[in-house]
Amino acid sequence: MHVKMILPALTEAISPYFRPIKYSLFPPLGLATLAGYLNEDDQVTIQDEHVEKLDLNDDPELVVIQVYITSAHRAYELADHYRARGAYVALGGLHVTSLPDEAARHADSIFLGPGEDIWPAFLSDYRQGHAAKVYTSQVRTLLGVPRIRRDLIKRHLYLVPNSIVVSRGCPHVCDFCYKEAFYKGGKSFYTLQIDDALTEIHRLPGRHLYFLDDHLFGNPRFAGALFDGMKGMGRLWQAAGTVQSVLRPGLLEKAVESGLRSLFVGFETLSTSNLQEQHKYQNLNRDYCAAIKRLHDLGVMVNGSFVFGMDDDDETVFDRTVEWAIKQGIETATFHILTPYPTTALYERMAQQGRLLHSNWDLYDTRHVVYRPAKLAPEALETGYWRAYRDFYRWSSIFQGAWTKESWSDRLRHMAYAAGWKKFEPAWDMIIKAKRASSMLPVLETILTSFGRHTSQIKGEAMSLKEPITQEI
Repeated sequence: MHVKMILPALTEAISPYFRPIKYSLFPPLGLATLAGYLNEDDQVTIQDEHVEKLDLNDDPELVVIQVYITSAHRAYELADHYRARGAYVALGGLHVTSLPDEAARHADSIFLGPGEDIWPAFLSDYRQGHAAKVYTSQVRTLLGVPRIRRDLIKRHLYLVPNSIVVSRGCPHVCDFCYKEAFYKGGKSFYTLQIDDALTEIHRLPGRHLYFLDDHLFGNPRFAGALFDGMKGMGRLWQAAGTVQSVLRPGLLEKAVESGLRSLFVGFETLSTSNLQEQHKYQNLNRDYCAAIKRLHDLGVMVNGSFVFGMDDDDETVFDRTVEWAIKQGIETATFHILTPYPTTALYERMAQQGRLLHSNWDLYDTRHVVYRPAKLAPEALETGYWRAYRDFYRWSSIFQGAWTKESWSDRLRHMAYAAGWKKFEPAWDMIIKAKRASSMLPVLETILTSFGRHTSQIKGEAMSLKEPITQEI
């Protein structure tokens, strides 16, 4: 059987503001995972439209397309194209699960929810000639999941080819998050077995890893055992975690000892009222400044995530947030405009309040305003969002953030990471267009390694002086 798997380009990836480096970071791991269920004699190809031009003149028997909200129109276009050519088309992903009736008009079969149980069921039915129109996930487990088909990933096209996922979902429930909609009808957070996770890590070449889990620290017992197992591997890795997990005693230290060097942290807002409104209770009454200091003291860089446009935000929110982030010495920041994704609690609330402006999914990209803000004009929100990026990544802001660090080595690392991510995009563009993204991985590893040496030196100096480590930073 000839199977073609496609990750269509997100609308924002082909916009005038396209940042090639952002969309050349990680390979389509979800599709490579599904490919692991296919037979050895099946012919399988994976194409990621973010990094390569799609071949639309082929004739696969089965076409599988992963659909996100801002790739929906492109996904439907591709689905219609292949159906017209006689292929059987199956659609899955977040957007399909949220709006199954819309997706079903463009597919022979659709998948609702995670695919560990429904994808094997579909393959069995399909081979027997009686595939169903809809498959809905009910069983949530990662036991027995086959090896990811990493041989199908074109590693040289990605800066971070060693991406990995060892859990599904998140233990928290925030109103603006897609997670509850996607995992409806079953567990919304579960993990691999420790041995299986460590085996997958051992399979990956080189030193660098990026955990794409929504919340790697979500199960402290699992995370602690994982970090214990990784200790001594010589890995350098990045991941996402919450303020709550950063402040939890002991777990972060284990992560650092196993190679953690950079953490994406969802601060989202500095407003307690906003946190309460969005039910982001894991951030309530947490000391953001203490979390950042704790990370920096252990030699971990911070990528802070912030969302603008919640109901307590007015026109001062942009400058206040950027100023705070710079003063904290956050190395990189990711800003978003609040976006009510279909079927989320936020979407339902705004729909009931009559605040949704339209359902043009191409604009639901966290860069455009698609609802009526409470205290801001839509134009002011978009303008403030772009200004926040511009102001945070000014050279003066990068220098100011670097100067929050006490040593010259820390300052230079800060500048190298912050400036390298945003200030040298023309160079990144050239490298990516030349299909040499992975050639820059040694640069990233060098920066992350320097943080590891820095941490070891700090610990050694602190022990020799018999003073707390925090005294030496």
